[in-house]
Amino acid sequence: MLRTASRPWILLSALLLAGCLGEDDRPLQVVAIGVPASPFVKGPSLPGPAQLLRAATFEGLVGFDAQGRVAPAIADRWIVTDDGQSFIFRLRDGKWGDGTPITADGARIALMQAIAAQRGTPLGQELAVIAEVKTMAGRVIELRLSRPQPDLLQLLAMPELGLVHGGRGSGPMKLRREKDSALLSPIQPEDRGLPPIENWEERARRLELSALPAKTAIERYRAGKADVVLGGTLADFPLLDTLGVPRRAVVADPVAGLFGLVAAHGDGFLAKAENREAISMAIDREALAASFSLAGWVVTTRIINTGLSEDNGTVGERWAGRSVEERRGLAAARVTQWVRAGRTPTLRIALPAGPGSDLIFARLSSDLKAIGLIARRVGANDDTDLRLIDDVAIYPGAAWFLTRLNCSNEPAACSPAADKFVEQALTEANPVRRAELFSEAEAQLTVGNGYIPLGLPVRWSLAGGSITGFAANRLAVHPLMSLAMLPK
Repeated sequence: MLRTASRPWILLSALLLAGCLGEDDRPLQVVAIGVPASPFVKGPSLPGPAQLLRAATFEGLVGFDAQGRVAPAIADRWIVTDDGQSFIFRLRDGKWGDGTPITADGARIALMQAIAAQRGTPLGQELAVIAEVKTMAGRVIELRLSRPQPDLLQLLAMPELGLVHGGRGSGPMKLRREKDSALLSPIQPEDRGLPPIENWEERARRLELSALPAKTAIERYRAGKADVVLGGTLADFPLLDTLGVPRRAVVADPVAGLFGLVAAHGDGFLAKAENREAISMAIDREALAASFSLAGWVVTTRIINTGLSEDNGTVGERWAGRSVEERRGLAAARVTQWVRAGRTPTLRIALPAGPGSDLIFARLSSDLKAIGLIARRVGANDDTDLRLIDDVAIYPGAAWFLTRLNCSNEPAACSPAADKFVEQALTEANPVRRAELFSEAEAQLTVGNGYIPLGLPVRWSLAGGSITGFAANRLAVHPLMSLAMLPK
């Protein structure tokens, strides 16, 4: 029987352990798990290290604080009209990064450019709700929406929506690049049009951001050469035990999102929904969780994480009351029928590198072998039959999951019928009916079996006991500016 939870998250522990700062003048050493130089990657979709750097140097209208809450940035205040279709932002009385005054005209142009750059991405699809960006006064802009979107602020706070003016960002930190590392310093509040902060010189500290493979990042932390490690996933998690990191030193963010296999095409064995269901039925999710010794990891057969907003509970866990053996018996019969037709039952599965992915593939390979299928592992960017999705929800609502899996984003795994239910739900004012439509959409996607859920995403970090400005949160966002500021 699968573990379920009313709250879709896990919490491994709190901040402890070594990794304290050395000399007072040494920059805070922050390592993001990733490819060296990845903080400087540009493009519509940014890897984790690049998101950290973008958020630190290119403010949007709003941003995130250390707790993952929406916070003022270029806009210092805002209101939402009663109908939920107009967001009005008052911009702060400050300067852009190029020294010119912040104006509504400049913000409007920069925002429209940022939105346009996201076309064709999942975030861009969410932003399509913005019908018009208008200048209302010298430092006031209005975003008119085609329908209500209560989570618009979370979308606008994403690093990809950082505004560019005169080819530059507007902080809150200034950047100096040294090879593959980013040296960052907080910008004086007065230089950003903000009230002065008492004891600024004593509180603000420099920070060095670098990106390293998970093993190297953990080793640096254990050696006291890194103060914070960010961006850990399930693919890297076993390294913590291998390298001797106590579990009490690991902080897990209570995230929601998608963690499962998605069909990369609709040909061959994957062409039939019942065959895709056979794969899902064969997977022993409890055994998968046990292979990680990760207490509290929630595995699931559902698409929408249980207990989120607008989940009315109509759709439940699949195959209730059926054992893994019973499910595999049904699945094996479908594979046998396929084999009799003269087909080769081999499936390529694309996974990221890492010992956690090794465990996942070993488990999946064994599970699929039990029903007569052969699994072959390929790289994350190789041609494949099934690939892993490991995405954190930008906002904890049913709409995010269903939009992420719609036909624009996942054409081989989607359901046109589900997309129609979502379209109806997004314009439905009655919350009960809206939740019903989302349930209908999830049911359609579930029957289609284009996405095979495994569990909730895992996001972990390491931080020394002396680190301030860091907190576990539901979005797994850890702004560098917060880390750089000592408490009063």
